Formats: sequence, C-alpha cells, structure tokens
Amino acid sequence: MCEFCSEHGDGKVWFKNAENYGKDLMSDLARRKYISEFFTSTIEEGVVTIGRLETLFGKKKRLPARLVKGMVDKAKVEHFGQVVTMEDIRELVGKAATVVRLPCACRWASMKKENRCCYSVSYSPDAWYKDLDMGYFGLAQDQGLESLTPEQAIGQMEELEKEGAVHTIWTMMTPFIGAICNCQPEDCLGLRTLSIDVETMFRGEQMASVDEELCTGCGACENACHFKAITSKEVSGELISRLYPQFIISTALVFPS
Repeated sequence: MCEFCSEHGDGKVWFKNAENYGKDLMSDLARRKYISEFFTSTIEEGVVTIGRLETLFGKKKRLPARLVKGMVDKAKVEHFGQVVTMEDIRELVGKAATVVRLPCACRWASMKKENRCCYSVSYSPDAWYKDLDMGYFGLAQDQGLESLTPEQAIGQMEELEKEGAVHTIWTMMTPFIGAICNCQPEDCLGLRTLSIDVETMFRGEQMASVDEELCTGCGACENACHFKAITSKEVSGELISRLYPQFIISTALVFPS
C-alpha cells in the first residue's frame, strides 16, 4: 500500500476515496487561492524550472539529492499524481456530478498550443474549477470550460488512449482530487520529471506483464512503450520481449498485437 493510500485512502486506494473529492475540502481558502493561481505558479514556473533541470541532468546525469527530495515533498503537498487505468476513469468519472474539458496547461505554457486533453471533475454543485483563471489561455471564463456529460468525457478519453495518451489523476492541494490528464510523456510536466529521476507521481496500482508464451518477438510493444520499460532477450534462439517492472508506471497489460 502506498503512503497516500495509508494517509488519504480510508482503507481504499486513495484516489477512490470519495472524501478526497468532497465539497468540504473546497472550504479551504488556501486551496482556493492555490487553484486561482495554478496556471501561473505551478505550471508556468514549472516549465521554466524543468527546462533548467533537464539541461543540468543532461550534463551531470543526476540531480542533487536534496533538490530532488525538495521537489517531490512539495509536489506531494500541492499537486501530485498517479497513473490510472481506463477502467478507473470509467468508475471515477461515471460518478461525477459535473465534468468539464479544458486546454492542457502544460502544452500551452511550453508551446502556446491548445490541446484539450485535460478534464476536471466535481462531485458537488460547488465545482472547484470555477476558481481557475481561464484568462491564462486568452479565453473568457465561459469559453474555456467545456461542459460534458460523464459519458462524453469517458468516450473522449477512450479515443485519447488509442492515440497513446497516458491517463493520470492529480491533486489540487493534497488530498483534494479534481483533475484527470490524458497526455503524451514528452508534453506533460509530470511525466517529464520522470526522465530526470524526479517522481512527482505514483506508479499505477497494477503491474504490467509479458506473456512469454504469446510473445512473437515482433517488437511492437517495445516500440509503443512510452517509458522504454520493454526490451528484447533471446530465449532458445528466439527473441521475446522482456519487461522491466521497476520502470513501469503504465497499467495496461502488455501482449503482442
């Protein structure tokens, strides 16, 4: 059991604990302030920071341990995530009172490109995302938040999965949960931190596996894996795929096409 499950799970997987989506959490003024400044503080400043750290990591091949710990500790308090499955999304989004889709702040901050792959969910009429400053994207408040039914949102995320998106769920001042991101590793700030050995999210609750009896050695899964966690090994003169679970944060089972 991960530390968040112990601290915030109430005997369940932490992101399935209904209390972490509760209305009472929105009464916290500090949280409302954090949400109102989220795009400019957490995202905008994060893009600048990770750019510098990626350069440093490229030269040194490691970051100072104290720096890494500080980043992770701060993320766990403010904006921490976990990889989730499509099955988890169907369960969590299906119960939401309201769902909105909005532009991906990570892509906007780094490339000024609008890509609507982020979803915010609320389980009460007092939706937390009303405090987001959509002017960050050059949009009016009613333009930026696209209201969807839970079924529409789930269908869109299923399509994003076909395009190779990684599903992650995020806190907005832990343990309050409200955001589901469906992004590519090279675009998502959280996923980019993994490439410099800074874990600002938990791995998935489930572990991927390779069925060696079914594997044909075609290499399709190795090419498709975002996290370079699959390679090939020779067994009895034949190539089969090999999975390195310590690197896996994806939760899909790996089988040949």
